[in-house]
Amino acid sequence: MRYMLLFHYTEESEESIGAERMADGMRAFAGYAATLEQAGILVYGQVLRPSSATTTLTCADGEPRIQDGPFADTKEQLGGFVVIDVPDLDAALEWARQAPPAAWGGTVEIRPGAVHIEAGMWVPS
Repeated sequence: MRYMLLFHYTEESEESIGAERMADGMRAFAGYAATLEQAGILVYGQVLRPSSATTTLTCADGEPRIQDGPFADTKEQLGGFVVIDVPDLDAALEWARQAPPAAWGGTVEIRPGAVHIEAGMWVPS
């Protein structure tokens, strides 16, 4: 079963974090990704740019409305995600517990996949 682990944590700038803490965070994510890959469960992952780089599209009365981010006024951001392929929710929870944002006081959202695209075809996850 595929699960997406979405990493939410306090949004800070590189300047407010500091170079040393930023390097520590990058090492933590690299180590976590390597562990997932070595376990053979990593499907895909990505760290996202800050919410200030987002663009949101909504439609009202058939017309697109585009807003530069961030869309929500919040102190937390969706900072990245991984997709893992594990047997069940218990396994996904164990991997989520090991994610760096969980140790930093952030939130790890565990969302099961329904279907995914493989070679241009929809496949049940």
